[in-house]
Amino acid sequence: MKIAVTGKGGVGKSTVAAALALMMAENGGKVLALDADPDSNLAAALGMSAAERSRILSIARQRELIGERTGTKPGSYGQVFRLNPDVSDVAERFGIRHRGVFLIVLGAIRSGGSGCACPESAFLGSLVGELVLRRDETVIMDMEAGVEHLGRATARGVDVMLVVVEPGARAAESARRIVAMAREIGVTNVRFVFNRVRSQRDEEYLRNELGGKDVLGVLPFAESLLEADRDGTAVLDAMDDEFKNKIAGIIGSLGLMKAGRL
Repeated sequence: MKIAVTGKGGVGKSTVAAALALMMAENGGKVLALDADPDSNLAAALGMSAAERSRILSIARQRELIGERTGTKPGSYGQVFRLNPDVSDVAERFGIRHRGVFLIVLGAIRSGGSGCACPESAFLGSLVGELVLRRDETVIMDMEAGVEHLGRATARGVDVMLVVVEPGARAAESARRIVAMAREIGVTNVRFVFNRVRSQRDEEYLRNELGGKDVLGVLPFAESLLEADRDGTAVLDAMDDEFKNKIAGIIGSLGLMKAGRL
């Protein structure tokens, strides 16, 4: 199953992505987690130490490799480059395993040309397509607030996009924009995960803003998750049994969705 997790920055999408990945792996699943957010936080949410995180090689910084595969000189723009570079070996070369989850970090394009057609974006886009369309394990993508790395062809391989949203007008508006962008490229199965819900009033607010039929899960506010972020522990370890049951419920619903029964 291929799952894209997105939402406004700061709403807890990395927390949700990491919790899903860790719980699926603990239950024997073969899980690849892709950190596609330039503000990479997934490794920390998985509970990797600072020393472990320092050994991660982000794909966007492999300028010589990108230049070799796209047929360009690193750092040069205005060149003709291959739009579909070979990326078949990249996951195994740059991925790192932690608690049963195989993590790959895309990283940010930091040089000029960011946000437009450039060798780096073509390379990253091809890699996402490779992972979504050709890998047989569960792929969980922690996306930036949008669909930046999902092309129209890749979108066909995404089983569901989970939009994480917290109670608030800005988060709800961002969620609506993400839904619109997803549908424009062909991702029609978009579900919401309400996060940091403190009360029935919070939940009702989000249901009124976004509708109730597409809600896959409602997660409570948890002080322990703030402490996990501070202490560098895995988000799943900071969740009590009730919270873990809610994550398990989301996974169960995703399984039903895959089987065509939801």
